[in-house]
Amino acid sequence: MRPFIVCHMMESLDGRIDCAMTEKLAGSEEYYSAIKELEIPTVIFGRVTAQMEVTSEPPFSGDAGEPLGKEAVHKAENAEGYTVVADTRGTLGWREGKADGRPLLILLSERVGQNYLRYLESKGISYIATGKERIDLARAAEILYSGFGVQRLGVEGGGTVNAGFLAAGLLDEISIILAPGIDARCGMRASFDGLPPGSEPVRLKLLSAKSFDDGALWLRYSL
Repeated sequence: MRPFIVCHMMESLDGRIDCAMTEKLAGSEEYYSAIKELEIPTVIFGRVTAQMEVTSEPPFSGDAGEPLGKEAVHKAENAEGYTVVADTRGTLGWREGKADGRPLLILLSERVGQNYLRYLESKGISYIATGKERIDLARAAEILYSGFGVQRLGVEGGGTVNAGFLAAGLLDEISIILAPGIDARCGMRASFDGLPPGSEPVRLKLLSAKSFDDGALWLRYSL
Protein backbone atom coordinates (compact mmCIF):
# COMPACT_ATOMS: atom_id res chain seq x y z
CA MET A 1 0.00 0.00 0.00
CA ARG A 2 1.21 3.49 -0.86
CA PRO A 3 -0.23 6.98 -1.37
CA PHE A 4 -1.92 8.13 -4.56
CA ILE A 5 0.93 10.16 -6.10
CA VAL A 6 0.51 13.23 -8.30
CA CYS A 7 3.39 15.09 -9.94
CA HIS A 8 2.28 18.74 -10.04
CA MET A 9 4.46 21.25 -11.90
CA MET A 10 4.42 24.64 -13.58
CA GLU A 11 6.49 24.93 -16.74
CA SER A 12 7.06 27.15 -19.76
CA LEU A 13 6.03 26.05 -23.25
CA ASP A 14 9.49 24.54 -23.74
CA GLY A 15 9.16 22.48 -20.56
CA ARG A 16 11.53 24.49 -18.34
CA ILE A 17 10.82 24.82 -14.63
CA ASP A 18 13.25 27.37 -13.17
CA CYS A 19 11.17 29.04 -10.45
CA ALA A 20 12.74 32.47 -10.94
CA MET A 21 11.61 32.24 -14.57
CA THR A 22 8.13 30.74 -14.14
CA GLU A 23 7.12 33.24 -11.47
CA LYS A 24 7.40 35.95 -14.13
CA LEU A 25 4.80 34.20 -16.29
CA ALA A 26 1.04 33.91 -16.05
CA GLY A 27 -0.12 30.75 -14.30
CA SER A 28 1.40 31.11 -10.81
CA GLU A 29 -1.94 31.76 -9.12
CA GLU A 30 -3.50 28.81 -10.93
CA TYR A 31 -0.60 26.59 -9.87
CA TYR A 32 -1.29 27.15 -6.17
CA SER A 33 -5.07 26.97 -6.46
CA ALA A 34 -4.68 23.64 -8.29
CA ILE A 35 -2.82 22.21 -5.28
CA LYS A 36 -5.98 22.64 -3.21
CA GLU A 37 -8.13 21.07 -5.91
CA LEU A 38 -5.75 18.12 -6.22
CA GLU A 39 -6.02 17.53 -2.45
CA ILE A 40 -2.31 16.93 -1.84
CA PRO A 41 -1.59 18.15 1.71
CA THR A 42 1.77 16.37 1.66
CA VAL A 43 4.31 17.47 -0.97
CA ILE A 44 7.84 16.37 -1.77
CA PHE A 45 10.77 18.33 -3.20
CA GLY A 46 14.19 17.24 -4.39
CA ARG A 47 17.35 18.48 -2.68
CA VAL A 48 18.20 21.19 -5.22
CA THR A 49 14.66 22.61 -5.28
CA ALA A 50 14.48 22.48 -1.47
CA GLN A 51 17.78 24.34 -1.19
CA MET A 52 16.40 27.12 -3.39
CA GLU A 53 12.80 27.25 -2.24
CA VAL A 54 12.34 25.59 1.17
CA THR A 55 15.33 26.21 3.45
CA SER A 56 17.34 29.42 3.88
CA GLU A 57 19.88 27.78 6.19
CA PRO A 58 23.45 27.05 5.00
CA PRO A 59 24.26 23.40 4.23
CA PHE A 60 25.03 21.04 7.10
CA SER A 61 28.73 21.48 7.89
CA GLY A 62 29.24 19.20 10.88
CA ASP A 63 30.71 15.71 11.01
CA ALA A 64 28.01 13.48 9.52
CA GLY A 65 29.36 10.46 11.38
CA GLU A 66 29.43 6.82 10.39
CA PRO A 67 26.99 5.72 7.67
CA LEU A 68 23.75 4.36 9.08
CA GLY A 69 23.82 1.17 7.01
CA LYS A 70 20.24 0.10 7.73
CA GLU A 71 16.66 1.27 7.36
CA ALA A 72 15.46 3.72 9.99
CA VAL A 73 12.32 5.79 10.63
CA HIS A 74 11.88 8.64 13.09
CA LYS A 75 8.47 10.26 13.52
CA ALA A 76 8.73 13.58 15.33
CA GLU A 77 5.14 14.73 14.86
CA ASN A 78 1.71 13.59 13.72
CA ALA A 79 0.19 15.85 11.09
CA GLU A 80 -2.41 15.93 8.32
CA GLY A 81 0.30 16.91 5.85
CA TYR A 82 4.10 17.11 5.62
CA THR A 83 6.75 18.96 3.64
CA VAL A 84 8.93 16.08 2.44
CA VAL A 85 12.46 16.62 1.10
CA ALA A 86 14.55 13.98 -0.67
CA ASP A 87 18.16 14.51 0.48
CA THR A 88 20.01 11.27 -0.27
CA ARG A 89 23.13 11.71 1.87
CA GLY A 90 21.92 14.37 4.32
CA THR A 91 23.44 17.70 3.29
CA LEU A 92 20.79 20.37 3.92
CA GLY A 93 20.68 22.60 6.97
CA TRP A 94 17.43 23.38 8.80
CA ARG A 95 16.48 26.07 11.29
CA GLU A 96 13.43 24.31 12.68
CA GLY A 97 11.11 21.36 12.17
CA LYS A 98 8.59 23.07 9.89
CA ALA A 99 8.58 24.43 6.33
CA ASP A 100 5.71 26.02 4.43
CA GLY A 101 3.61 25.65 7.58
CA ARG A 102 3.94 21.86 7.67
CA PRO A 103 6.21 19.53 9.65
CA LEU A 104 9.37 18.53 7.80
CA LEU A 105 10.04 14.93 6.82
CA ILE A 106 13.38 14.08 5.19
CA LEU A 107 13.92 11.10 2.87
CA LEU A 108 17.47 9.71 2.95
CA SER A 109 19.42 6.68 1.84
CA GLU A 110 21.06 4.33 4.32
CA ARG A 111 24.39 6.01 3.45
CA VAL A 112 23.41 9.00 5.61
CA GLY A 113 25.66 9.71 8.56
CA GLN A 114 24.33 8.88 12.02
CA ASN A 115 25.30 12.30 13.38
CA TYR A 116 23.18 13.95 10.70
CA LEU A 117 20.20 11.92 11.88
CA ARG A 118 20.82 13.12 15.44
CA TYR A 119 20.93 16.67 14.05
CA LEU A 120 17.49 16.18 12.48
CA GLU A 121 16.14 14.74 15.72
CA SER A 122 17.45 17.75 17.65
CA LYS A 123 15.45 20.01 15.31
CA GLY A 124 12.27 17.97 15.74
CA ILE A 125 12.40 16.73 12.13
CA SER A 126 11.03 13.36 11.03
CA TYR A 127 12.99 11.18 8.63
CA ILE A 128 12.87 7.97 6.63
CA ALA A 129 16.20 6.36 5.67
CA THR A 130 15.81 3.52 3.18
CA GLY A 131 17.81 2.22 0.21
CA LYS A 132 21.44 1.11 0.23
CA GLU A 133 22.97 3.52 -2.30
CA ARG A 134 20.07 5.81 -3.14
CA ILE A 135 16.62 6.43 -1.71
CA ASP A 136 14.31 3.48 -2.27
CA LEU A 137 11.32 5.58 -3.37
CA ALA A 138 8.91 2.63 -3.49
CA ARG A 139 9.75 1.62 0.08
CA ALA A 140 9.64 5.26 1.23
CA ALA A 141 6.15 5.58 -0.27
CA GLU A 142 5.02 2.52 1.67
CA ILE A 143 6.34 4.01 4.93
CA LEU A 144 4.73 7.39 4.20
CA TYR A 145 1.41 5.57 3.87
CA SER A 146 1.68 3.13 6.78
CA GLY A 147 3.79 5.13 9.21
CA PHE A 148 2.73 8.72 8.56
CA GLY A 149 -0.81 8.32 7.23
CA VAL A 150 -0.07 9.98 3.88
CA GLN A 151 -2.84 9.00 1.47
CA ARG A 152 -2.18 11.56 -1.28
CA LEU A 153 1.30 12.84 -2.13
CA GLY A 154 2.28 15.66 -4.46
CA VAL A 155 5.69 15.50 -6.15
CA GLU A 156 6.74 19.07 -6.97
CA GLY A 157 10.26 18.85 -8.39
CA GLY A 158 12.87 19.23 -9.44
CA GLY A 159 13.29 17.28 -12.62
CA THR A 160 15.50 14.58 -11.09
CA VAL A 161 13.15 13.57 -8.28
CA ASN A 162 10.19 13.75 -10.67
CA ALA A 163 11.97 11.43 -13.08
CA GLY A 164 12.88 9.11 -10.21
CA PHE A 165 9.23 8.65 -9.27
CA LEU A 166 8.35 8.23 -12.96
CA ALA A 167 11.04 5.59 -13.55
CA ALA A 168 9.96 3.71 -10.41
CA GLY A 169 6.39 3.48 -11.71
CA LEU A 170 5.06 5.39 -8.72
CA LEU A 171 3.16 8.22 -10.43
CA ASP A 172 -0.61 7.91 -10.74
CA GLU A 173 -1.24 11.34 -12.24
CA ILE A 174 0.70 14.19 -13.82
CA SER A 175 -0.65 17.72 -13.43
CA ILE A 176 0.96 20.51 -15.46
CA ILE A 177 0.26 24.24 -15.39
CA LEU A 178 1.54 25.26 -18.81
CA ALA A 179 2.53 28.93 -18.73
CA PRO A 180 2.29 31.15 -21.83
CA GLY A 181 6.00 31.85 -22.13
CA ILE A 182 9.30 30.44 -23.41
CA ASP A 183 12.57 30.11 -21.48
CA ALA A 184 14.98 28.86 -24.22
CA ARG A 185 18.11 29.21 -22.07
CA CYS A 186 20.67 26.48 -22.66
CA GLY A 187 20.96 23.79 -20.00
CA MET A 188 17.90 24.66 -17.92
CA ARG A 189 16.09 21.79 -16.19
CA ALA A 190 12.84 20.31 -17.44
CA SER A 191 9.92 18.86 -15.45
CA PHE A 192 11.37 15.35 -15.95
CA ASP A 193 15.11 15.12 -16.33
CA GLY A 194 18.13 12.91 -15.82
CA LEU A 195 17.11 9.45 -17.06
CA PRO A 196 19.61 7.51 -19.24
CA PRO A 197 19.62 8.32 -22.98
CA GLY A 198 18.18 4.90 -23.88
CA SER A 199 15.07 5.30 -21.72
CA GLU A 200 11.74 4.81 -23.47
CA PRO A 201 9.11 7.58 -23.51
CA VAL A 202 6.18 7.16 -21.15
CA ARG A 203 2.72 7.25 -22.71
CA LEU A 204 0.05 9.28 -20.93
CA LYS A 205 -3.74 9.49 -21.10
CA LEU A 206 -5.37 12.92 -21.00
CA LEU A 207 -7.77 13.31 -18.08
CA SER A 208 -8.71 16.96 -18.50
CA ALA A 209 -7.60 20.27 -20.01
CA LYS A 210 -8.60 23.68 -18.69
CA SER A 211 -7.71 27.08 -20.10
CA PHE A 212 -7.50 30.32 -18.13
CA ASP A 213 -8.08 33.93 -19.18
CA ASP A 214 -4.39 34.76 -18.67
CA GLY A 215 -3.34 32.20 -21.29
CA ALA A 216 -2.21 29.44 -18.93
CA LEU A 217 -3.42 25.85 -19.37
CA TRP A 218 -3.99 23.14 -16.77
CA LEU A 219 -3.34 19.67 -18.19
CA ARG A 220 -3.97 16.51 -16.20
CA TYR A 221 -2.82 13.05 -17.32
CA SER A 222 -3.01 9.54 -15.95
CA LEU A 223 -0.36 6.89 -16.55
